[in-house]
Parts: sequence; C-alpha cells; structure tokens
Amino acid sequence: MVPLALAITRLNAWIFRLAALVIFVIVGLMALEVVARYAFSHPTEWAPELSTLLFGPYFLLGGPHLLHLGGHVAVDIVSDRASGPFARLLVRLGFVLAAAFAGVLLYFSLPLAINSISLNETSYSSWNPVVWPAKMMLPLACFLMVAQAVAELFLPRPPEKAPPP
Repeated sequence: MVPLALAITRLNAWIFRLAALVIFVIVGLMALEVVARYAFSHPTEWAPELSTLLFGPYFLLGGPHLLHLGGHVAVDIVSDRASGPFARLLVRLGFVLAAAFAGVLLYFSLPLAINSISLNETSYSSWNPVVWPAKMMLPLACFLMVAQAVAELFLPRPPEKAPPP
C-alpha cells in the first residue's frame, strides 16, 4: 500500500506544480485587461471571465498536495497538547474526516459536472464560453483529495517532535 500512497502523493505534487503555473496566465490576462481598458479604452469581453474560470482549477487542484504538506488551516488547540498514541490518532482522524468531507463533495458535485458536459453548458455571457471544463475541476479535485487523505493513512510519518521545555 505504501508504494501506491507514494504514487498518489507524487501525482498530486505534479498536479500542484502544474496548477501553480496557471497563476502566471491569470496575471497576464489581468494585465492585458488593465492595459486594454485604461490605455486603449477598449476592455476585453473575455479576459475577466477566463481569469475567473482559470482561478477555480488553480485554487482547487492545489488542495490535495497541501493536505500532504500540512498547509491547510488547522485548529490545533487539542492536537498541540496531545502526544504519543493520542496525537497519532488525532492526525489519522483528521485524514479520515478530510476524506469523508471530500467524498461527500465529490458525490454531489460529480452529477452536476456530468450534467454540464451533457448540456455543453455555457456561461451565457457576451463571450459565452463552455464552462464544463471548469466545473469538472471540483469533482476531480475532490477525488484527488480523497485519494491523498487515504494515502496519508499509509505513508510513514516522521518521528514526533520533542515537547517544548
């Protein structure tokens, strides 16, 4: 199980790095929009909407790797005071709860994304792009989050820190 857990973690790290590059596209689009609007008095119809559609995947696809890094906001009131087996239990419980939450979100978001694909849903704006690729990112990110949370249960953990003096 450990090799599969490591493979899932590597996949999520690769997706994280790929998704992180999207911010450069978003910044470029926003810079183009600012120049077009204020320098040429001719704003684009598509740049703000495309930036919004790209921000969802940028935001969502980083979550599974951040779970591995411990980068999410956590309430550490109890876990900071815990040690030994109880601390390990709390960490595992956190991963189980993360998997359960992402699983429920996956369960409800997947039919909406599939429906969007079947209807070839568009945004109904003046630009009117298809939105199903952006809508598919939520169930994909939820699936990756469930996989990473389960993988974390099997990954070896570093030894516990010594308590502060």
